Amino acid sequence: MTILADVRSRTRGWHRPSALAAAALGVIAVLCVAALVIDQRTLAGAPIWAKPFKFAVSGALYFATWSWLVSLLPRFRRTAGGLTNFLVAIFAAEYVLLVFQAARGRASHFNNATPQDALIYNVMGKMIMGLWVATLVLTVLVMFTKLEDRASFWAVRAGAVVSLVGISLGILMTNPTAQQLAQWKTGGTPDLVGAHTVGLADGGPGLPILGWSTVAGDLRIPHFVGMHALQALPLLALALAALAPRFARLRDDVVRARLVLVGAAGYAGLTALVTWQALRAQSIVHPDALTLGAAALLVAAVGLGSWAAVRVR
Repeated sequence: MTILADVRSRTRGWHRPSALAAAALGVIAVLCVAALVIDQRTLAGAPIWAKPFKFAVSGALYFATWSWLVSLLPRFRRTAGGLTNFLVAIFAAEYVLLVFQAARGRASHFNNATPQDALIYNVMGKMIMGLWVATLVLTVLVMFTKLEDRASFWAVRAGAVVSLVGISLGILMTNPTAQQLAQWKTGGTPDLVGAHTVGLADGGPGLPILGWSTVAGDLRIPHFVGMHALQALPLLALALAALAPRFARLRDDVVRARLVLVGAAGYAGLTALVTWQALRAQSIVHPDALTLGAAALLVAAVGLGSWAAVRVR
């Protein structure tokens, strides 16, 4: 059996439109890499095609996961399928606007420089609200998923909830900065309303591709970390199942479920930690003693919880 045939057999029952959307976004991500090589333009210090690339990768993961989750529903599958179709349409429209702005060399988010830019950002904002509401309803429906493996059962539910929280954290980036508010008070109109960098203006030094600020706080980090719990926690359940033949204690599905719950608590704690760090205008690569201490406590708590999950019978 070829790899393609194996993938088709494993995904036959998955929600088809979102699976196709995930595949299309995977192809688009590759095209964005080519665009990054060909088009050397930058915007606010970042390559112009970096954002379309990141959105394509994130969207591919998002829709692949929902395609699988919808297939697990014993009830409400038609409702979930319709909502997922809505998500595909909304994301596609938003992505077209994002690429349109990138091709023009204009910012797609927070842009208030011209009436056209403001209109595009306003429309995208309403699309994101629609996407959030649909994701909220889908998260509720996920609670009805049917999985015999207890670890996967809890991984899917916890992952969906933490992911919704991560998506919600994006609202923090829409708040006007102190400088933008000052412009309004003096009768001016800021070109940008909102920012992802805390403590400095957007556009400073950042990590390669990701663009996360290396000199200030960055609210994109908790948004990204939280949102992808939907992939991370089910992958943890799969990893534990793969290790079960080698480790006797992991053959007990109760032990694996406990470890997933510990992992979910740790992941939620990590999301809270990077949110707190960003709001304190602190770069992800330059944590202070307080952040390092909180991270150490989180690691210790997860380690102790994992030990207890394995040892307690």
